[in-house]
Amino acid sequence: MTAPGRAADEGARSVNDFPDASPATDRPSTTGEARLAPEAADLLRRLTELGLRPYAEVGVLAARHAVEAARWMQGEKVDGVAVTDLLVDGGDGRVPARVYRPTAASSTEVPLVVWFHGGGWVCGSVASVDRPCRAIARAAGAVVVSVEYRRPPETPFPGPLEDAVAATAWCADHAAELGAHPGRVVIGGDSAGGNLAAAAARWLRDRVARQVLVYPVLVPPDAAGYPAHNDGYLLTHADMVWFWEHHLDGRPVTPDAAPLLASDDELRGLPSVAIAVAGFDPLHDEGVTYAERLRAAGVDVELRDWPDMIHGFLGMAGELPQSAGLITWIAERIGRTTT
Repeated sequence: MTAPGRAADEGARSVNDFPDASPATDRPSTTGEARLAPEAADLLRRLTELGLRPYAEVGVLAARHAVEAARWMQGEKVDGVAVTDLLVDGGDGRVPARVYRPTAASSTEVPLVVWFHGGGWVCGSVASVDRPCRAIARAAGAVVVSVEYRRPPETPFPGPLEDAVAATAWCADHAAELGAHPGRVVIGGDSAGGNLAAAAARWLRDRVARQVLVYPVLVPPDAAGYPAHNDGYLLTHADMVWFWEHHLDGRPVTPDAAPLLASDDELRGLPSVAIAVAGFDPLHDEGVTYAERLRAAGVDVELRDWPDMIHGFLGMAGELPQSAGLITWIAERIGRTTT
């Protein structure tokens, strides 16, 4: 299922249309005391050999094709999950979503996870996170709803966030129909999806029991001050500039766009949060800083750092064994969600 305004055919392109991973070739394999996992170093080497190019050079359509084509890294299909497509509320009408129910679940008391895909807001889709969502649903024994929010540049900020807020509220209202407990709602996402989840949680703090943020985008690059040693391992500073330019489209940066900029008062009373970060990722430090700010505001925070990993490893189960560990960690946090 594709969202309104999206191309129905987003298949593979030539290798020249793929985003750039080449900076990894001249980057050290260590950051401080951390060492890049050998599996990640090998993956980056193989991606580099494809002759990849930066997002800004290939443009929006080719970048989207590249992200969809990268599903080969996700690994084998996950069984034991029933999948259905439906429409949920968005900020301006209905938007597509995909529901994952573990076939072994015999109770309607299970958690309900509303998930938002990564891809810099511009790229990614329900299809691009299909395998991770299946794995999370099965491992957590939870119902997962993956939302196809509107994307920039067709729909810049605040459109994606409006979809995230409306879709999460709809899912909470219909939790019982979806086969889950309305008091065990979890909002989560990876990368740009983690940004939407974090921002939406501030609007829905009384409707959400937990947040799960996987290497979330939390502030624009000019404010983040990315450490040079974290830049260039697949995701780059230049990539993030390009994504933010499309997302904001000239609009001012507010806490709704950049959750790290929220005031202490805005952070107080937020639902508990689990944050996962990767050591070889330009988003690493903003995730750590956000965890520290939330903790200082009295929020229950659990931070897990994978110091040897790169951005995006949630969707690389076929290449990086650490992906399975991340899935397990996410599932355990979801399972602990109480009313």
